Amino acid sequence: MSGNKKKKKITAGTVCNYAVLTLIAFICLYPFLNVIAYSLSGYNAVLSGKVTFYPIDFDLGAYRQILGKTQIWQAMRTTVIVTLAGTALSLILTIFSAYGLSREDLPGRKLLTGLILFTMYFGGGLIPTFLVVKGVGLYDSLGALFIPQAINVFNFIVMRTFFRSLPQSLEEAARIDGASYIKVLFKIVLPLSLPIIATIGLFYAVGYWNSYFDALLYIQDPSKYTLQLRLRSLLFGEELNNSGANLEGLGTQVMTQSLKMATVAVSTIPILVVYPWLQKYFVKGVMVGSVKG
Repeated sequence: MSGNKKKKKITAGTVCNYAVLTLIAFICLYPFLNVIAYSLSGYNAVLSGKVTFYPIDFDLGAYRQILGKTQIWQAMRTTVIVTLAGTALSLILTIFSAYGLSREDLPGRKLLTGLILFTMYFGGGLIPTFLVVKGVGLYDSLGALFIPQAINVFNFIVMRTFFRSLPQSLEEAARIDGASYIKVLFKIVLPLSLPIIATIGLFYAVGYWNSYFDALLYIQDPSKYTLQLRLRSLLFGEELNNSGANLEGLGTQVMTQSLKMATVAVSTIPILVVYPWLQKYFVKGVMVGSVKG
């Protein structure tokens, strides 16, 4: 009967596919689960090496020590400021440049696009870039962490391709009604571009959040350290002597391991929280870019 739904047969191939995908997912998640497990495990469990992907002898001591450090909260605040400011600036510059260079009637469009693409393959080098940053007065300031790398050429190309894929009839109708290019951008283009904007914004935000090399190069004042640079200092043992790891009765090496893992978790979890809020836009934006690119 037409009203009866056909039952899907579970074949051996389907079972094999799910098994392989489950294994791949576990392999990808295991390092993060191991970090969380180590950070939440007790002293004896870490010492005996029994910790795998779940906590043993649950203990929040490492988190209490990490979150009790003023430097961690200071670095967290700096990283949030850099991420928000950098993402906002990068999106603004990327949107305006991509929209402008997606217009066929822009004079010199091909030349400007070629110059931008040139920077994707050839850079000035580390030392010249450092001298430029220092010469313009950005050295040892938070602006050095997002202004020099405000536009990512790959993100620019993706957004420009998306803008070019939008129906030209919508813009032509608005132009006939007397709308300027700026009004067309804000009233028509941007509302239709929320998926790609959210996707590119997420790319920028993750990049700024995880970046530590720029802070290592340009930041001298410890009060301006980002979270990733502070994490690097902890992982290389530069701050562990002051982190409470040498408490009497505890093994320094064991506590150092727990503190490192707790710091990695603290620096990773905040950016993971953002993904569920942008997931629907992220998936749609990636699909649009893959189909229309």
